[in-house]
Amino acid sequence: MKKIIRLSLVAALLFTGISTYAIDGTADFNLHVIKANGKMITFGLNQTQKAYLAIYDKDGSLIYSETASGKDGILRTFSLEEFPEGTYFLEVENDAKKAKYEITITDDSSVLSQKAVSSVYKAGFAKNTSVAAR
Repeated sequence: MKKIIRLSLVAALLFTGISTYAIDGTADFNLHVIKANGKMITFGLNQTQKAYLAIYDKDGSLIYSETASGKDGILRTFSLEEFPEGTYFLEVENDAKKAKYEITITDDSSVLSQKAVSSVYKAGFAKNTSVAAR
């Protein structure tokens, strides 16, 4: 019986790991919330090898920043245990785009928004735009 439970657990972890790499890669970078466990959040960024990550409070004060890199994308886990309840923002920036995502922290959990609150393309990298010249 213990062997079946262990095998089931290993299979569940394997399928969870596979699903984290089944991400649609059609944009400059896509942030995908992989899991939230209490006050820990895990997210992945595909289509980018290097990005600047920053967490700001609701007043715009910088709390944390790093330059993250990865060969096939970026996978990060943040523990927000020390953060007081409130609204925070995760800002992700690469060479082409800057996007901001909302983090809501309550007494016992944290939630990272799946969709960007704002997204801005940098000059020269705008997608699907056309300019008429006369």
